[in-house]
Amino acid sequence: MSDATRAGSILIGGELRVHRFGFGAMRITGDGVWGMPPDRDGALEVLRRAVELGVNFIDTADAYGPEVSEDLIFEALHPYPEDLVIASKGGLIRTGPGKWVPDGRPEHLREACEGSLRRLGLEQIPLYQFHRPDPNVAFTESVGALAQLQVEGKIRHIGLSNVTEAQLREAEGVVPIVSIQNRYNLEDRTSESLVDLCEREELAFLPWAPIRGADENPVARKIAEAHGVTPRQVALAFLLARSPAMLPIAGTSSAPHFEDNLEAVDLKLSDEEVAALRG
Repeated sequence: MSDATRAGSILIGGELRVHRFGFGAMRITGDGVWGMPPDRDGALEVLRRAVELGVNFIDTADAYGPEVSEDLIFEALHPYPEDLVIASKGGLIRTGPGKWVPDGRPEHLREACEGSLRRLGLEQIPLYQFHRPDPNVAFTESVGALAQLQVEGKIRHIGLSNVTEAQLREAEGVVPIVSIQNRYNLEDRTSESLVDLCEREELAFLPWAPIRGADENPVARKIAEAHGVTPRQVALAFLLARSPAMLPIAGTSSAPHFEDNLEAVDLKLSDEEVAALRG
């Protein structure tokens, strides 16, 4: 059985050392990331199994459910292992299954953060990320709200999600930023330059939708056949090989599926294979 410790480690904010294979807790909710999961016991099981297999970084958000993901994390894992880092996010509200509405108002971000603290049973969230810029609120105003929560001790480190490099620089004019969480996978590498930036500047890059498109990718399928693995495992191994700043957070509601994903930490791709996957 593979173990997340074999993925190596990364420092978040220069002090939080986590294994470089985390768990994304969006999929432990219902369809459309809405409501309770159809298999509640299975959702609790996959959280516990991930931690048993060395995962010490879990990514969630108040919008997942909404609130369901954070509630289940508390139920499954509290009291938490000393080295477990739980990252949450705020800045989106939910109006129904599959519906996501930006809300970057400072008062909403405060309410979201304090709600996450209560649900997760934490006095301080180790990493709190602004979920998505709100076109109706000045970006620096939203980031400033997180900076104030950090001053109050409710947030330890601040990250950004779904942003451009220009927005990162704008945020850094307000408060230190330690992570970027953007979509990045074999199918969508729009954030390629941000991955390189994170590596140069020692930020963590959390790719969301990390295995999207893997099954249909002809290069991934060819490499998978050569190694006797699945294209999804190839996609995750590619992320690990792409940059030491990369912290994959593949999510699932199934413990066996998580174990399959974790096998990627033992798949070593050649430089030629990585180059071919990058296209």
